[in-house]
Amino acid sequence: MQLCGRFVVELDDRRVEDELPGRQGRLLLAFLVANRLRTVSRDELIEALWPSGQDSGLAPLLSKLRRVLPFDGLRPAVDELWVDVEAAVAAVHRAESALALGDPHAAWGPAQVAMFVAGRPFLAGETAAWIDDERRRLGELHMRSLEAYAGSTLGIGGTELSAAVRAGRQLVALEPYRESGYRILMDALDREGNSAEALLVYEALRRKLRDDLGINPSASTQELHRRLLA
Repeated sequence: MQLCGRFVVELDDRRVEDELPGRQGRLLLAFLVANRLRTVSRDELIEALWPSGQDSGLAPLLSKLRRVLPFDGLRPAVDELWVDVEAAVAAVHRAESALALGDPHAAWGPAQVAMFVAGRPFLAGETAAWIDDERRRLGELHMRSLEAYAGSTLGIGGTELSAAVRAGRQLVALEPYRESGYRILMDALDREGNSAEALLVYEALRRKLRDDLGINPSASTQELHRRLLA
């Protein structure tokens, strides 16, 4: 199942998303799959599909859904079910673990897998409170995957440094108050030999934090700045 980007359901090498019972059927399946690792109540399902709390036909919708996919209660009964969101979570964990063990080469691939999935919209075009929650979680996952990718390219060095610069700039653009992105960008620029530009990045961060929040950069960011000056 692919929940990010284009909605895709494949069963036994056959695409079946067009066989689902309309938009509500797709949303119901997406909710059940996104929450398949915990127990889901009937009230939660109703709230997810009909925010007013008025049941507009959950039982017949579930019945139609079960004609397309096998279910065990409210869980898809599919052996080795692959879900893109779960794959992204596992990939970013592998990337972060590899970096913690000092192996940037092992982090490079998984970090890109997580970036690719989490960088696409979850259930594009749909709106609901639970969908907004999933998008916020995926947004944080995307940031972590970008940081892991930047860490891997910094560790590899050489021709990968330009990728670290791009990742750093993307992190700063996405989260302008998250200092880790600035540190990645400063470090990458310095390793490329652009120390002056790295210092300008620090100055831009310092002014933004001072003017918008009335605070100074963190101790770790200031330490990096001192190292660059040295």
